[in-house]
Amino acid sequence: MAQTPAPFAPFEWMIAWRYLRARRAEGGVSVMTWISLIGITLAVFALIATLAVRSGFRAEFVDTILGANAHVTVYYSAEQDEFGRLTRTIAEYDAISEAVAAVPGVTRAAPLVKGQVMATANGRNAGVEVFGISQDDLATVPRVANPETAQGDLSRFSEGIALGSGVARELGVALGDKVRLISPDGVRTAFGTSPRVKAYEIVYVFTAGRYDIDRTRVYMPFDEAQLYFNREGVADEIEVMVTEPERVGEITLPIVTAAGSRALVWTWQDASGGFLRALEIEDNVMFIILSILVLIAAMNIVSGLIMLVKNKGRDIGILRTVGLTEGAVLRVFFICGAFTGLIGTAAGVVFGCLFALYIDPIFSFVNYVAGGGVWDPAVRGIYELPAQLRLGDVLSAVALSLGLSFIVTYFPARRAARMNPVEALRYE
Repeated sequence: MAQTPAPFAPFEWMIAWRYLRARRAEGGVSVMTWISLIGITLAVFALIATLAVRSGFRAEFVDTILGANAHVTVYYSAEQDEFGRLTRTIAEYDAISEAVAAVPGVTRAAPLVKGQVMATANGRNAGVEVFGISQDDLATVPRVANPETAQGDLSRFSEGIALGSGVARELGVALGDKVRLISPDGVRTAFGTSPRVKAYEIVYVFTAGRYDIDRTRVYMPFDEAQLYFNREGVADEIEVMVTEPERVGEITLPIVTAAGSRALVWTWQDASGGFLRALEIEDNVMFIILSILVLIAAMNIVSGLIMLVKNKGRDIGILRTVGLTEGAVLRVFFICGAFTGLIGTAAGVVFGCLFALYIDPIFSFVNYVAGGGVWDPAVRGIYELPAQLRLGDVLSAVALSLGLSFIVTYFPARRAARMNPVEALRYE
């Protein structure tokens, strides 16, 4: 008894390859094959490029938040002071900071004094938020203490103030200039509270990478901030940094326990939860839309295969007559369609990865052609379009493209396999 050839035998690949190389007389099949190939290439390219930008945008967004803001903020619930006024200040901030810093997973706990004031210089005004912090603690804030994007000497922080590059640009000041800070909650007199106005030298200018931070934030030495905001002997809150910010929810309870009965916490995920949820929803919607785009491109394979089956009806009848099984014919036409999907997917992966790797020069060219202003950091909060190429995103795009290509290829290939050889050769 003759042995049955194994599936995907060499002769099946040979026949499929001959069909893919359509003759000039069968140019329609060749054109449809090229359309399918280009469509899948563009769809996979768009999917990988979008996933890379999505991943880069979220990574940049989270990094700029974590690089210049507290991972966890500890503050106190309101209580009445000796004058009957409600206050949220923290009196024993040094002891509480040490207790919170001793919690496993906490890398730093620093007391802060915060307040909103008006900054003025050169006849210009800007509303800013002042953070009173010690020099040692400020040196541990990654995005602020980064010497590559900063100007000035952080070791002179005790002699003046540090402000964001956006604030400096708004006020038209530079290192060595003086900025006046005006606080409505100033000196208390018998006639009421008068505004406090004090000039400070700019000793440090930082660029955190987020427009809303660089445009509004000013750092002041902790002791000076206590005097300026009438917080002698107290702090407003405690800034806490942890080793795993993405899992900050697991450490909030130990932090609250260490901080005392009046302690409340506010994490970076609470502060930016709306943005993160919006990004997640946008990610899911974009993936679904681009998956439909890949499906539409894969459907071109069906059109090409149907035309191929129609043109090769006589060949199918002959192949079945000489002994090819239905399974062998199915595999021949499956190879034709799957090969198109495979080559298109590979080309799309190459172009998509190149786009993600060279997005900066590509975006600069687009910005130049458009005359500038394509990306407004005032609206998006980030200065440039980020992209981060991840293996998981590439593999998901490849799996989606190949899966859809193989699925849609099966049906016309099955139709070819089930063709009756007698009907196929009746009029030959």
